[in-house]
Amino acid sequence: MAELELTSEQEAEAKRLAALIGKKAEEEALQMMRIMVSKPDHQLLGATEYEIRDRAHQLAAHAIETVLNERKKRGTKGPA
Repeated sequence: MAELELTSEQEAEAKRLAALIGKKAEEEALQMMRIMVSKPDHQLLGATEYEIRDRAHQLAAHAIETVLNERKKRGTKGPA
């Protein structure tokens, strides 16, 4: 992925929002790794892989929801 060039205001907002979801992301990463280390090598793919992907998608959905809620609170709209 290419690096995004943001204004200083956009970068500050990105950092603020990342901090809001940081705790959930950290908790989720730990839970994913607990799942992974509990499995033998031959069980890392397949069902375990899909469980990890589902958890990652849930975290991404949480990130999107957080941004939408924060924009609603502030009465702002994103870039056009």
